[in-house]
Amino acid sequence: MADLKQEIERRRTFAIISHPDAGKTTLTEKFLLYGGAIQSAGTVKGKASDKHAVSDWMEIEKQRGISITSSVMQFEYNGYCINILDTPGHQDFSEDTYRTLMAADSAVMVIDAAKGIEPQTRKLFHVCAKRDIPIFTFINKLDREAQDPFDLLDELEREFGIGTYPMNWPISCGVNFQGVYDRAKKCILTFENHHGGRQRLEAIACDITETEKLDSLIGEYRRRELCEQVELLDGACFDFDLEKVRHGKLSPVFFGSALNNFGIEPFLESFLEMTTSPLTRKAEGGEVDPFDERFSAFVFKIQANMNKAHRDRIAFMRICSGKFERNEEYFHVQGGKALKLSQPQQMMAQEREIIDTAYAGDIIGVFDPGIFSIGDTIADPSMKIRFEGIPTFAPEHFAIVEQIDSMKRKQFDKGMRQIAQEGAIQIFTLPGSGMERVIVGVVGMLQYEVLEHRMLTEYGVKYRKTDLPHTLIRWVENKDIDISRLKLSADTRWIQDFHGNDLLIFSGEWSIDWALSNNEGLILSEFDKM
Repeated sequence: MADLKQEIERRRTFAIISHPDAGKTTLTEKFLLYGGAIQSAGTVKGKASDKHAVSDWMEIEKQRGISITSSVMQFEYNGYCINILDTPGHQDFSEDTYRTLMAADSAVMVIDAAKGIEPQTRKLFHVCAKRDIPIFTFINKLDREAQDPFDLLDELEREFGIGTYPMNWPISCGVNFQGVYDRAKKCILTFENHHGGRQRLEAIACDITETEKLDSLIGEYRRRELCEQVELLDGACFDFDLEKVRHGKLSPVFFGSALNNFGIEPFLESFLEMTTSPLTRKAEGGEVDPFDERFSAFVFKIQANMNKAHRDRIAFMRICSGKFERNEEYFHVQGGKALKLSQPQQMMAQEREIIDTAYAGDIIGVFDPGIFSIGDTIADPSMKIRFEGIPTFAPEHFAIVEQIDSMKRKQFDKGMRQIAQEGAIQIFTLPGSGMERVIVGVVGMLQYEVLEHRMLTEYGVKYRKTDLPHTLIRWVENKDIDISRLKLSADTRWIQDFHGNDLLIFSGEWSIDWALSNNEGLILSEFDKM
């Protein structure tokens, strides 16, 4: 039990979130660099570059230079076992991000110092706040022109309704950026653009009152400016309170430059000290303690075709309690049967390593022959638990997708079903018709591009797409109703999911009201949402 407790206590599992282009993937790679997990960081530059972010493994991610699917990376640093969940920043893939946040114990929010809080950052923060998880803020790109740091803090506090506590403070920005002052350690890290993070920056001990030393380091003008700002911070900002940090009420703020590897290692070290080991998890009937010796986990992501050679499906599981052992038999709650998890592996983006053991806080991938769904619980047979479900987002755009080549019907069918099971793209059938013609629903339009690319590259299938005017979807709750006899407006369509559940899609609220008022007893409910 002592070994179990020790292993779990050293786990840190967190997600990195941001608006696109704030520097999230760059920050992730610099963490991996410090942990020795990679030898050099890739730079996301687009088609012209043959070097890409290690966390962006999908071919279309490399072409577009954006993260489309969440990546899982594990590495060791200073005695900690770290599980990073790198999430897509683009709003069209926000559902994947939201689900991934369900598997994290804390979040690092990356903000562009020039742009401040952007729409996607705002959405992601509110998801974290709902879960009461710690949020650490890294204000990035101080080596470029930036907003006033006080304005950035004020925006964070105003927008999110939480306190902020700057752990360090920038000394100017852009071409005049000279480094940061560490408030707790009373030292300065000087910025040298040429070092590129290949050597550890040594902090220069220097209290804010050491005028001559400060003048020699940053000049008299910058010293006066820094002293005034730090004095203002000491008098006006929130007091540091670790309990408030751990409940998402106070966000420690760090300033730096991920691209230049400036301020990253001090941030990582402070973050690891302040954030928690694995948290308890809510389940039906109570909470699950991570230190319970019995294994339990839930599926938060399914990904097909990560390995081009084998065309396999991987179910990603967050371990919530105890210790996983490779040859043990566990119980799949939703499937109602015992099983052994095949080919358990830990991840470094698409790179994998077969493992024999893992602990609460770890993310493992297991081979999925098609039996798992998002939100499934797998546990020791004696636990008799079911973790709370993971929300599904309502699609906002719909299209008819039809196969072109009848000789590839099986590939079309397989591709659509497997991608639908991943959960990010919703695929429905038209009652009475086969799989050669389906309705595809997405949260963001860019998902259509991902679907087209994956169907072609992973399944060898081209198809025809026709956009539909529908924007709303509802479940039909009546199990005994004959939907073919319902009175519906001309712009309403009846569709079914792969489980045979009936749904209706509408082009507006008026069509929903019309259906309810003209069909006595009809009960419609909204698609699951956050």
